[in-house]
Formats: sequence, C-alpha cells, structure tokens
Amino acid sequence: MTVLRIGNFSGFYGDRAGALREMLTGGEVDVLTGDYLAELTMLILARDRLKDPLAGYARTFLRQLEDCLGLARERGVKIVTNAGGLNPAGLADAVRALAGRLGIPAAVAHVEGDDLTARHPGALAAHAYLGGFGIAECLRAGADIVVTGRVTDAALVTGPAAAHFGWGPGEYDRLAGAVVAGHVLECGTQATGGNYAFFREADIRRPGFPLAEIHADGSSVVTKHPGTGGLVDIGTVTAQLLYETGGGRYAGPDVTARLDTVRLSQDGPDRVRIEGVRGEAPPPTLKVGLNRLGGFRNEVVFVLTGLDIEAKADLVREQLTDALAPSPPAEVRWELVRTDRADADTEETASALLRLVVRDADERVVGRALSGAAVELALASYPGFHVLSPPGKGDPYGVFEDVYVPHGAVDHTAVLHDGRRVPVPPPRQTRALDDVPPPALPEPLPAGPTRRAPLGLVAGARSGDKGGNANVGVWARTEDAWRWLAHELTAERFRQLIPESQELPVTRHVLPQLRAVNFVVEGILGAGVAARHRFDPQAKALGEWLRSRRLDIPEALL
Repeated sequence: MTVLRIGNFSGFYGDRAGALREMLTGGEVDVLTGDYLAELTMLILARDRLKDPLAGYARTFLRQLEDCLGLARERGVKIVTNAGGLNPAGLADAVRALAGRLGIPAAVAHVEGDDLTARHPGALAAHAYLGGFGIAECLRAGADIVVTGRVTDAALVTGPAAAHFGWGPGEYDRLAGAVVAGHVLECGTQATGGNYAFFREADIRRPGFPLAEIHADGSSVVTKHPGTGGLVDIGTVTAQLLYETGGGRYAGPDVTARLDTVRLSQDGPDRVRIEGVRGEAPPPTLKVGLNRLGGFRNEVVFVLTGLDIEAKADLVREQLTDALAPSPPAEVRWELVRTDRADADTEETASALLRLVVRDADERVVGRALSGAAVELALASYPGFHVLSPPGKGDPYGVFEDVYVPHGAVDHTAVLHDGRRVPVPPPRQTRALDDVPPPALPEPLPAGPTRRAPLGLVAGARSGDKGGNANVGVWARTEDAWRWLAHELTAERFRQLIPESQELPVTRHVLPQLRAVNFVVEGILGAGVAARHRFDPQAKALGEWLRSRRLDIPEALL
C-alpha cells in the first residue's frame, strides 16, 4: 500500500458520538484516530480517579466502540486513541472485556510510561507528552486497537505512519510531514469547516470528519469522505495549522517540525496537499503537564437594567466589598459587560451584566460568606436587583503548568496485545530549541486610499490556549492582502487592538509560506483554562474579537 489513509473520529472528550460509525461507513480508511485529551480533560479525569481508582479514562470511547467494533473488524480498520487518559491499561482491559462480551476477536495493546504524578507531590496529575513510536511498536506486532495515555496529539498519526512505512527515529522530514498532518487532523472538524472564520462560504451545519492520505515521503493530502458536509480548502487547513502553535519550530518528542517550510496547494475539491515539510531532531526534554488544585472559586452575575448602569454597578460593588471586608477572598475580580442598549425594546437588551469572581484557598471564604452577602442585598441595593443565578458553595478549580524532564526520565513502554512489554528508547539525537530567524517580509503595497473597516474582511484568524498563554494565528487569503497584513499587523498594533494584552509579553511569528502571522500572548489566561481566569478562558474567540477590530485597510483589498 503506497498511501495510508488515516481519519479522525474525535477531537475532544465529548465530540460527536456517531463519528466513529460515520468514518467507518463513509469511505475508504485504514486507521482511525480518536483524540480525547486536553489540559482541562486531564484534570477532569484526575478528579474521576480520586473517586474511583479504576477510572481515569474516557468512558464515551467504550460506548462508541460497542456500536462499531464489529464494523471495524469487518473492514480491517485499526483504531488508535489516547482515550486511556490517566489509565490506559484500565481502558485496554475494558476494551478486551467488551470484545469478549460481543464475541468479536480484537488484539488490544496499550502504551504507558507517561504518568509522572508520583514524582510531583501535590499534583493531581503529571503526565509527559510521549511520541508515536510506542504506538508503532503495538501496530507492528499486530494490534487492532491501541490505547494510549498522554501522547502528543500528532503522535496518533505519526505512530501508524511510522509502523506502516517502516520509518525510523531519524527520518525527520518524513516524521515532520506526519506531525503536520496529525496536527491538522487532531481537532476533528476544525479542519473541515468547523469554527472557521469564513463559515458562510460552505454548509457547515454538520461537517464531515477529516482524513489524511499519507505518502511514504511524509507528504499528505487532507480530505474528507465524499458527500459529507463542510469543506476542505487551503483556508481551513491553514486555520488548523495555526491553532495552538507558535513560531516556525513546532517541537515534539520525536521530531521538531518546521512549520515555516509547509507548502499547501489545492489538489481538487475538498483536497489540500501538504508537502515540503522539513524536520529536525527533537529537543532534549519532554513536556510534562501538571494539574493541581489551585483553591476554590465562586461567582455571581448581577443584572443591571435601564438607566444609571455605572452608578448601579458602583453601588453593589461597594456594598459587597464592605460585606466581605471581615474576611475578604484572596482574589476578587469585577467585570462590567455593557450588553445594554438605550431605549431598548426588550428587557434583555436593556440590561448589562456585572460579574463578580472570587478565589481563595479556603472554601468557606468563597462559599457561604459570598452567597450570604449577595443574597442579603436582594431588597437593599440598586433598583431592579436580580442575579442570573444565586451563588452556591465554592467550587474547586485547577491550575495547569508545564515542566520539562529529560527523555530518559520516562519509561515509555509498548504493552503488546500478547502481554509482552517493549521499551521504547529515547531519541539518539536531540537539538536545543530556538527561534527561527525572522524571515524577509514581502514588498508592502503601494500607497493608496484606505477605508476604516474590520480586519476580518481581509484576514482569517483562529485562536486557542496553551496553559496560561494564548495564540492568535492570522492569515491572508491573497498575496496582496498578505503584503498589507505582514507590515500592518505588528505586535504593537496587536496590543492596540487587544487592550488586555498591552501589559503582557506579545511575540509575533511570521510564516510567509502560509501568508500568516502568529501571535503568542503570555499570561493572558492566568493559570490556564481550569482556573477560568477570563470571560473566554480558552481564548477560543480571541481571534474573532481581533477580526472585528477596525483598521485603515487599503480600498484595493475591500
């Protein structure tokens, strides 16, 4: 087989339940991958494991598999998933039990060694991001289903590709090509029109899941099954390539992929070719994601209606500050969201929202103390007083951070379907990670008339989170728009357009072959998504906010 067809059926824990069946029945595919893990998911699974030591994996995968195991066996499709989460051995056992109950033979293997929680006292979960060669060992030994814990999302693709084509650890360009394909596939329908800036250009009510036709040289074509919704074009693939990335070097445990070498071309309807990807030796350390309990959190949202919005907000803020003064929470944050309109014809559009968030190490300080103080104001505050819902007891919140360990600090192991344990050695060569030198910018557009207009008329964007940082990738769809964007959208202009970034480190990375600039904003998400630091805790809509901001855009582009 000269082409390996790898599809995706899950981009997160909670994705479309019927996607596995859709991918098995919609067209030709050799391997299906399910990505269930994210920083927040690891915390959720860690809390599950506190209640039940046998838990810690994505139970929804078992429900999907119960419906489709026979179909996958019949069609010879292998399944690779990180649904094992914190307990890959437990999920592998559960899959074997399921297969036995259904009477369907299945060789089930798993990958372990990522769990470093015991070495990090106080952490609910500490897991290293492993590469794809443990998966490859399982598949080479004949596994039908491979379950992993915390591997990189792209490893779900690099592992099957390495097994199929016989790639070794030093074949960096081929591995890097598979990493890029894996990064495009990992978030499911985000590659086929989901969450796409130009969503009105296609029917994305039910986008099909993506697949990649991977070749022996590491190049690939991203597509989807015939007749499924959504679209695959250079824009949808560019958007996903920029998602949760940074500069020209995209580091992983097996290879560092050079995103500044990626070449995209339209290869037909709903087909985008990826080629030219160069790879380098991986960095000398592995990323470890630590999840720990940060404390307790509570919130209340006051509804302010009609006239004197600012004065009403000031009043309730002063009242609650006084009420909490005997034992104030360690962190108090107020946000007034002006959703109100003058002379509104509905009560909702006449109302603004005042949001109070408190955090403290002591549950009592953010629980009963806050709820009591807020409820007691019901008849003693601003006119029209009411809240969206009464505050309850404080909820625990998590904190995520990255640490790094040498490759040799983990016992990366492939546990084959026959019980044999195969150690996966660390890479022989590594290369310290540094930034790519800034590339030359294109010639600027000649001077001409401009019009004040939203950035989104000429550029797409996609944003996401990595710990406490956010990235916002912005790309142009024409060469002229790129010539303008590359010079206009600097880090300083970004800070002007996104005021909450003004006091934070903002780094701009230029990717000319993608006609894109990628901004990394450090610290904008506080201690990560589980801490719910801001209104949009994962920065999912930060790019769309940026696209809505107005600049002086050349009329020739509009």
